Amino acid sequence: MTDLNAILEPGMLVRHPDFNDWGLGQVQSNVGGKITVNFREQGKVVIDGTRVSLVPVFDS
Repeated sequence: MTDLNAILEPGMLVRHPDFNDWGLGQVQSNVGGKITVNFREQGKVVIDGTRVSLVPVFDS
């Protein structure tokens, strides 16, 4: 998991770097490098934090 993924907590907003059309996602959980995110346009997705560095969104 990247250092940036390690700070992700439930409730935080993120974007997937490869799928901008998924829209904003809200982190549901971050356990053992598996990050569950509920994206507006894609639904709930489990991300392998060792392979994908999610992009935190601090202003929506």
